[in-house]
Amino acid sequence: MITDAPDLSPITTRANDVMNTRAATRQTISEIELRVLGKQAFQGLGLSADHAADVVEILVLADLFGLSTHGLSRIESYGERLEVGGIAKNPTIGVDRVAPALVTVDGANGVGPLVGLHALRAAMEVARECGIGAAFVRGSNHFGPISPYSYLAAEEGFASMIGSNATTTIAPWGGSDARLGNSPLGLGVPGADGAHFMLDMAMSVVARAKIRNALKAGESIPDTWGTDKYGRKTTDPKAALDGFLQPIGGHKGYGLALVVDMFAGVLSNAAYLTHVKSWVDAPDKPQNLGHFFILIDTKRLGSTAWLTERMRDFADILHASPAAEEGKPVIVPGEIELRNMARQRSDGIEVDIAVLALLRQRAGHAALAVGG
Repeated sequence: MITDAPDLSPITTRANDVMNTRAATRQTISEIELRVLGKQAFQGLGLSADHAADVVEILVLADLFGLSTHGLSRIESYGERLEVGGIAKNPTIGVDRVAPALVTVDGANGVGPLVGLHALRAAMEVARECGIGAAFVRGSNHFGPISPYSYLAAEEGFASMIGSNATTTIAPWGGSDARLGNSPLGLGVPGADGAHFMLDMAMSVVARAKIRNALKAGESIPDTWGTDKYGRKTTDPKAALDGFLQPIGGHKGYGLALVVDMFAGVLSNAAYLTHVKSWVDAPDKPQNLGHFFILIDTKRLGSTAWLTERMRDFADILHASPAAEEGKPVIVPGEIELRNMARQRSDGIEVDIAVLALLRQRAGHAALAVGG
């Protein structure tokens, strides 16, 4: 009998407390049920059935990937802006083919995921014809995370580079006020047996949504996430929300954010830098966000079997590196999201009960409209 073993009961108790707290605030729902509920909720906000389905396609994929801050929880912010006219409920999205492999998209101030999915489809159409295709988007709004678009593109055999600009949250390197957004950038390549490579990163250390969630939960944040309005590091989420996000990699992240904004904003004829309106400060005003979608038809480069073998070898080389820390093996971008998706498609998607309540409330509005 071992008498000097460490007492793990406090650790176990704390772990159980965390799990119990999580279970108390989240509910498991099937993907089909969540899609139906989400579609009804956006219809309750005034979207057509087809447009609501497109929005839900992106947001449910985000939830499946475990990106709940950018999933159907966005019903709150999107809904507020739809209600006050800051986002158009029934936009007529325009697509103009300006060159064989190049289209421009006018989102007509529609909900971001709706505009984004239109642009992705347009880029895929020209890429199928030309081997490579690009869509530059103006007149849009927050379009969710990038990984769902990368996933949908990879499923069709396209490698992708996708970006968007954003509300100003980062000070220019050496500056003292916010002049640029965290401008997310994503890249994807079809992987072996659906194990697609998907890199999705904002140019800030974290998204503002994570800081807002910490504020709601009454929690502190790491001092690497943001600064106060004077540019000083802070662990106070309220001070960070009143201040600036910190860019990844210092001046390198600043430079990348500028490049994304030039492609998504300047080249797309959308708003850029301080011309982008804050949806928090001016929820009733169009943001005119810009996005870009650059796709490569990988089947033009070689057979599906050729790419599958190379991508499998690519991942195997990385996975073969011994873990620096026990229990934390090397991962390839996209693996966590795809594991989450497989698990939640099997066991159900965990959704915050407050989000489910809001979705049901909005869905009730849709039922009333039909009944009326």
